[in-house]
Amino acid sequence: MAQQEIEHIHLPVRGLNLHVAQVGKGDLGTVVFLHGFPEIWYSWRHQMLAVAAAGYRAVAPDCRGYGLSDQPPEEEEASWDDLVADVLGILDALSVPKAFLVGKDFGAMPAYDFALRHPDRTCGVMCLGVPFSPHPSPLDTMPEGFYVLRWNEPGRAEADFGRYDVRRVVRTVYVLFSGAEIPTAKEGQEIMDLADLSTPLPEWFTEADLDAYAALYDKSGFRYPLKMPYRALHRRPNQLAAKFQVPVFMVMGEKDYTFKFPGMEAAVRSGAMDNFAPDLKITYIPEGTHFVQEQLPEQVNQLLLGFLKDHPVAA
Repeated sequence: MAQQEIEHIHLPVRGLNLHVAQVGKGDLGTVVFLHGFPEIWYSWRHQMLAVAAAGYRAVAPDCRGYGLSDQPPEEEEASWDDLVADVLGILDALSVPKAFLVGKDFGAMPAYDFALRHPDRTCGVMCLGVPFSPHPSPLDTMPEGFYVLRWNEPGRAEADFGRYDVRRVVRTVYVLFSGAEIPTAKEGQEIMDLADLSTPLPEWFTEADLDAYAALYDKSGFRYPLKMPYRALHRRPNQLAAKFQVPVFMVMGEKDYTFKFPGMEAAVRSGAMDNFAPDLKITYIPEGTHFVQEQLPEQVNQLLLGFLKDHPVAA
């Protein structure tokens, strides 16, 4: 089958124009992809084409304030509830009764939250790199130079990123975050100092890919992406009574640096997620890094298509 063309539209959702990339007829259902940071719709390109070829419709928005989507007003606090409501608005605008959700990095959180709040609109959830946790993970045991703590500090990352053009910032973040170690600055050092232009890009990430990301961040800048997720993490509501009514599939790259976050490996391996998700499957990808869907697209596509096939949508 000839590769289908990804099309781009803007949808008016809750007062903002959200950019959405989509492809596929959707005879078998719709799959909505939610990106993380420093990602964008483009980070799902391999998965979109694979599900479209298999008979699904792939929908990948740029999160509000990211890429080609509108910026929320500057004074507005970044809220996780907005991301969940945006997904609902996108489904409504596209007349999609229910969808599979695939989330990565911070995009996993609205995917989980949407499934909990709108089980009637959700066929199933697959998340990469972030297990479901009923409360925010404790990061206060981390060193002061830990990137999340640094980026949580208003103005600090803006000054750090501001020394370079957008392309160099995205390049540095991709280099750092594709490693197995948690990016942590030493005293007198900023996060952008942890890699320079002599450090090669990961082999699966081309200069053309970098150009695509840079063009999108040229448009949005980093103002909102630093607010969401980094300055909103502490405002995620506790969900101790959460119970998923839909199938949940968690995929973890074992070389993802986030596996080394406090309590992260235990949260995935301990069986704690079973308490919240009765229909749960967890798969590990031994060589998988933080960007596993771009690094090992064939493996991730196979897992995703298997999950979709195991849970056919009733016509």
